[in-house]
Amino acid sequence: MPGKRLNFLVTEDHDFQRRMLVRMLRGVDANAIYEASDGMGALAILQDPSKPVDIVISDLDMPGMDGMAFVRNLGESGVSVSIILASALDRNLLASIQTMAEAYGINLLGVLEKPLTPEKLFPIIARHSTLAARLPHPTDPVFSLEEILAGLRDGEFEPYYQPKIEMATRRVSGAESLARWHHPQFGLVAPYAFIPTLELQGGIDTLTDTMVDKTVAFRRTWAAHDIDGSVSINLSIRSLVDVQTADRLMGLVRAHHVAPRDVVMEVTESALTTDVGHTLENLARLRMKGFGLSIDDYGTGYSSMQQLIRIAFTELKIDQSFVANASRQESARVILEASLGMARKLNICSVAEGVETQADWDMLVQLGCHTVQGYLIARPMPCEEYLDWVKKWTQSN
Repeated sequence: MPGKRLNFLVTEDHDFQRRMLVRMLRGVDANAIYEASDGMGALAILQDPSKPVDIVISDLDMPGMDGMAFVRNLGESGVSVSIILASALDRNLLASIQTMAEAYGINLLGVLEKPLTPEKLFPIIARHSTLAARLPHPTDPVFSLEEILAGLRDGEFEPYYQPKIEMATRRVSGAESLARWHHPQFGLVAPYAFIPTLELQGGIDTLTDTMVDKTVAFRRTWAAHDIDGSVSINLSIRSLVDVQTADRLMGLVRAHHVAPRDVVMEVTESALTTDVGHTLENLARLRMKGFGLSIDDYGTGYSSMQQLIRIAFTELKIDQSFVANASRQESARVILEASLGMARKLNICSVAEGVETQADWDMLVQLGCHTVQGYLIARPMPCEEYLDWVKKWTQSN
């Protein structure tokens, strides 16, 4: 029951459709369901502290304040809530409106064509807990650069590992290393709370070196546990500007006697448009020394195909937005399919990130994706937990 214990706000000017949707939500044991006939009424409810709302389900074509104006006002209000948009409009127009909502900073679960049915609605509602958990909240602590650097000096940062699965064999092909901060007061702190500060104010190289050192040290232990595969580590735009980066990273890897071929460096497309000369030199040197190179979040930049010509990538990592939307948006599916086909023709590994449902997995099998990672398989986990997880996965597959 995806809506269990959640509070809903249904915004729909058509009385009959609103009643039908309310009845549908009552069937999943929702905690509370509020109703509004237009955007103004919905905003009034959202500003009422006695009526907490988790998910808004809103029509787009309404009199007065329509759905698009409602989305804009919701984004500007800073209210922490998820939203599902529903309309009978053309699919391509719905895709544009979805992009608009995301630009306003809305935690958008999906855009659905009317009429709404439980089969369409409930899987989208189920995404709420996953997406909401990734977003910063207004009450989250804000850390200064000095606090973050102190945490790095005190050894409070650790890599967490998210498995990557080869689809054809269901073999664990490796893991992505993701930074987590074990804060003595606030517990486990996610990257959004410290990476932007390190990148903007300096200090990102300290985090990168910490992650590489600890990740490669852990990779060296895999053979003792009969585990193979590569580890992927994210490289920041700021790190690639320094022409000494490649040699520095090579030194860290050599210190742990790990072969560079077992390490993949992931870079986002945006990194490839900043100080191009230094960036290309670093990446070429890493590749020359045997490291794998992955272009992360593929499809979200402005010149994706140009980057594949510039650099000898070994892996193309498709952004999770295309995976999540491919089953609902024809344009997203076309881009996903084209990206996978391009990877095959270039003879590089394709990786789909953000695989969260069995439907995502089945679709990627059909489209011929090589490797996947996402919450359907496993969330990022500490090193010891990763070792146990791999053993269990291998035994059951």
